[in-house]
Amino acid sequence: MSRRFLVRALAMAHKELMHILRDPQMLGFALLMPVMLILLFGFAVSFDVENLPLALVDQDRTPASRKLTEAFTASKTFEIVARLDEPSEAETLFRSGAARAALVIPAGFERASLHGPEAVAQLLVDGADNTTATVALGYANAVALSSSQQAIVRAVGSFAPPIDARVRTFFNPALRSAIFLVPGLMVMVLTMLAVMLTALTVAREYERGSMEQLFATPVGRVEIILGKLGPYFFIGQVQVLLVLTMGVGIFEVPVRGSLVAVFVLASVFLLAMLMQGLFISVMTRNQMLASQLAAISTFLPALLLSGFIFPIDSMPPPLKIIATILPPRYLVHGLRAILLRGVPLSEIVADIVPMFVFFAVLLVAATKRFKREVA
Repeated sequence: MSRRFLVRALAMAHKELMHILRDPQMLGFALLMPVMLILLFGFAVSFDVENLPLALVDQDRTPASRKLTEAFTASKTFEIVARLDEPSEAETLFRSGAARAALVIPAGFERASLHGPEAVAQLLVDGADNTTATVALGYANAVALSSSQQAIVRAVGSFAPPIDARVRTFFNPALRSAIFLVPGLMVMVLTMLAVMLTALTVAREYERGSMEQLFATPVGRVEIILGKLGPYFFIGQVQVLLVLTMGVGIFEVPVRGSLVAVFVLASVFLLAMLMQGLFISVMTRNQMLASQLAAISTFLPALLLSGFIFPIDSMPPPLKIIATILPPRYLVHGLRAILLRGVPLSEIVADIVPMFVFFAVLLVAATKRFKREVA
């Protein structure tokens, strides 16, 4: 890389930087939008089920039924919102959305628990939201198992199950969904903003007519593209710092690995996403169309095909192939590996290489498409 090449690329970067600094709306979009989006998505997206509205039908009204009720409400999973006389009344609450589950304790529950053969209680769950219903059923099964063990201990004095399984959860012992989701939210925010920032830069030059003046200079196509990329790359680094600070400070995401590894991984990802925006800008030459393509090509892939929410291994083969091409899936995997599991930089080379290849391919494609002529 010659000195003349560097001088011309830096001159283009300085010119683009001046355009950015003179546009307060662009700076506001670039620096305030990450904060707003991470707060919005961070608090809105959660798999934790708390204060699930529970209707109680206690037809036994004994110490045993009250103890079972207390077991269900001991954590934040269930919250009693209504006390009913008949199980049939629960359906009305389900239809209105006032309750999502109903605990039915029939008459004779305490007598059956003391004298056998078995005590029966029923949990009715609104299955319209299958995710919430699955969590509720899982917690109900845990409560039932614990209550059964306590009943056996009271009856025979001890209880030793044939298999004593002891589960230990690594990296997220409390199973907080924020620990899992926030790194993916960071990827989605960076993807959308990085592509959107550069998707307008070349198209804006064409619409304003300044591209003709630029073509009259001895600056080459690669120098123009890299020069326009430079300032947005450093803005992207500020965005990485902002979203990382928000994730750690507000949502308590741990940083078990190296921050250097985080920024190396994020830097390659930013190059790939900024180049995607520039490629869109070069192809369209129209700000309206460029912004639309940028939104379409970032939000849904970053949300659905990155492993942010849905595991890639469970997707159909065609979607797996598409996900393998897109950089967001590699940043999601790499960030979770560094932040949550503490892996070193050497362990995420397999995530860095595909993103750099994506950047290089789009750089070549954009350079070939970026001709020194005005249509």
